[in-house]
Amino acid sequence: MRQIFHLSVAGRKLRIKVSNAFGTAALHLTSVHIARPRATDSPAIDPASDRALSFAGAPDVTVPPGAEFLSDPIDYPVDALSDLAVTFHLDDAPEVETGHPGSRATSYVVHGNAVGAANFTAPEKVEHWYQIAEVDVHGAPVAGSIVALGDSITDGHASTTNGNDRWTDVLAKRLQQSPATRTLGVVNKGIGGNHLLTDGLGPNALARFDRDVLAPSGVHWLIVLEGVNDLGGLTQNGEVSAAQHADLVHRIIASYQQIIERAHAHGIPVIGGTIMPFAGSDYYHPGPLTETDRQAINTWIRTPGHFDAVVDFDAVMRDPHQPDRLLPAYDCGDHLHPSPAGYRAMGEAIPLSLFKR
Repeated sequence: MRQIFHLSVAGRKLRIKVSNAFGTAALHLTSVHIARPRATDSPAIDPASDRALSFAGAPDVTVPPGAEFLSDPIDYPVDALSDLAVTFHLDDAPEVETGHPGSRATSYVVHGNAVGAANFTAPEKVEHWYQIAEVDVHGAPVAGSIVALGDSITDGHASTTNGNDRWTDVLAKRLQQSPATRTLGVVNKGIGGNHLLTDGLGPNALARFDRDVLAPSGVHWLIVLEGVNDLGGLTQNGEVSAAQHADLVHRIIASYQQIIERAHAHGIPVIGGTIMPFAGSDYYHPGPLTETDRQAINTWIRTPGHFDAVVDFDAVMRDPHQPDRLLPAYDCGDHLHPSPAGYRAMGEAIPLSLFKR
């Protein structure tokens, strides 16, 4: 399997994190290579750039079920905003794979061990990532990372496949344009369908907090944009009582407080993103009480003394004439997710001054 990843920060060394977090049996990768891809939408690589990775000095690795495993660091200079191909071979496909269905990037599969092949002939194409959790770039001594914890809006639903135009990509590009923030990378931890309170396509935000927020290298800031799926899910199958609405608002705010306290315990400031409007959503069909809930939560997010800073995505993305709806130019068409223009507006709305040290 060959997968293409978009890097945010430059460095002279890197390592790969292989994940078997959701596997139920040991995962054996017989070989893992990295290379520079010819393009973001092709399995072709520059063969002169192909390098084999090692794991505790060995060319293969066996990852226990539920675990993750870092490769040995390798001298491999990479530029900011460049792409990296990671190719691995398995003798046997795992019964339960650890993957990411919202890759917004094409991965390529062929039979046989072709980890160093310059190109793949007639590969199977899938828009998923599998078994590779992170590319860990060793940057400058002052380098650090910004984790974006979120749902499909952070994951980039309706962004351009192989286009790297999620709001996190826009932020990464802007960071590189400023000398004061050029050493900062962006770690996208968005999962489609993610909730604060219940499991969806993946574990809820609190359950995955340690692995996705604390475990990445050099985390200096956390941006949280979560809650729309909790709000929409409450009434997806019909309206509920006012008491249930009030209870949901209370539990969402309590979850934010837990995230803030757990991040602060590790010295990580937390930036809260307001929940964007989603009236007219064909999936959730929110009513007036859900909009009241959203406004109450956003008021809490904006109130000083809760988050360390706030990015008011709601104010940027809403239609001023219908503030419970996305601005049409920023709406992908489902009235829930942004268009590429919307993601660009989100990424441009984040003040870089938040990250100056």
